[in-house]
Amino acid sequence: MDARSALFDLYGDHLRAREDEFRGQVPVAALVKLLAPLGVQAPAVRTAVSRMVRQGWLTAVKLPTGPGYALTPRAVRRLDEAAERIYRTSRQQWDGTWHLLVVAPPAGRSDRERLHAQLQFLGYGSIGGSTWVSPRPAPELDATLAEANARAERFTATHDGDSQALIARAWDLDGLARAYSRFLDEAAVLLSEVDSSTDVGAFTARSELVHDWRKFLFVDPGLPPALLPLDWPGTKAAAWFDQEADRLLAAARRFVDDCLV
Repeated sequence: MDARSALFDLYGDHLRAREDEFRGQVPVAALVKLLAPLGVQAPAVRTAVSRMVRQGWLTAVKLPTGPGYALTPRAVRRLDEAAERIYRTSRQQWDGTWHLLVVAPPAGRSDRERLHAQLQFLGYGSIGGSTWVSPRPAPELDATLAEANARAERFTATHDGDSQALIARAWDLDGLARAYSRFLDEAAVLLSEVDSSTDVGAFTARSELVHDWRKFLFVDPGLPPALLPLDWPGTKAAAWFDQEADRLLAAARRFVDDCLV
């Protein structure tokens, strides 16, 4: 598992919302200990932490036990939104309107590609040129555009046409459906190969599960049920993920608590 991704998963899944005296401020030694069961070595952890500090995701803090790191406000916002999508905690009804963006992109090619990836992460799909669409405005849109030095005209619109054709232009739902079906098969195999009867085993299994599930943040726009097929495999996959993640949570948290003592 990539060290940077593992750190994002760790902070998002366990450390972001801790209510102990350190409020998510974690010693470096604890980060190393927590990621060791996932096969991430100490040098890779320290390199990833330094990179995340430079990128504005983590900030250095002084703790009684030594140097540590905490999430920046920007990272907290990103992980809060990600948690809503990972655990499907936001069940807002769709009002039938679309959020439309006409983007004036940055000049550099790499900057444009990075902005496109960020817009896709936020749930927007491209319907041609600089026009993007989503069933809802993303809370992080302003920060994403500002970071990319990009501007966008925004519209709330109703679609007078074939909604399924519009969706097919913006997103590959057939490919996404196949990805959800693969997830169900592969994740079940993954969990069968990890002994989750111990706290460290439960932490490892849950971390691997969340890591694989989090990948859907980059490809699933979170379309409302009214726009999805009745037999949408993402629904079955989400229910199975919730069940298994809940089953492993208590033991995984005990392991995290032990590493933070």
